[in-house]
Amino acid sequence: MTPRILLVEDTPDIALWLGTALRQGGMAVDFATDGHAAERCLQPGHGFDAVLLDLQLPGPDGLSVLQALRARGDAVPVLILTARASVPDRVLGLNMGADDYLPKPFDLSELEARLQVLLRRHGRAKTTALRWGPLEMQPENGTAQLHGQVLALTQREAAALRVLLSSPQRTVSKEQLHSEVFAEEAAGLDAVEVLIYRLRKKLESSAASHGRPAEVVITTFRGMGYMLTSPSGSA
Repeated sequence: MTPRILLVEDTPDIALWLGTALRQGGMAVDFATDGHAAERCLQPGHGFDAVLLDLQLPGPDGLSVLQALRARGDAVPVLILTARASVPDRVLGLNMGADDYLPKPFDLSELEARLQVLLRRHGRAKTTALRWGPLEMQPENGTAQLHGQVLALTQREAAALRVLLSSPQRTVSKEQLHSEVFAEEAAGLDAVEVLIYRLRKKLESSAASHGRPAEVVITTFRGMGYMLTSPSGSA
């Protein structure tokens, strides 16, 4: 089932950029450009799986929209997007019922990762497989296959691969992978490099064991992060 997202953003360029990226990521996106439109969209029975909510809106601001939503007992996940980056503003938004908070400017891959976390946490994530060329993963259990052959991945390797597959054609930073895979563990950023090295080798070995060229590789973009790429351009 395709997740349905309400994007509440009054800046046309940002709304177009985000909406296009989310749709390319397999989501259905509706738009609201002010607080009144957001409140109309979020009436009982709205059917949205998550809300991306800017705080600085014409009409009722984002916090007013959020407050009214929670007062109705609506638990739809809300990710706040705002230029208000101070700690008191973040605390206020979270105390009023926001599920997460992302200050502008932000990296698109981080937004997508945080949104996927919210969807999974609330049981609203799409259940269709994540794919890149011949590589496929079932996100609910972490099972991955390359050319139909199951990859023997550790839990961390599967988590890292899931993050990479969730952001196709976009670099994923070392910091994001560390946050997604290692969470609160006392592991440094070097652990990400080791993890990616092992995962890269398993992808290469799987292809070689079946007499195939490496059609899916993990490419390092220095200073930016990692991305799944296809040397043959077939993905």
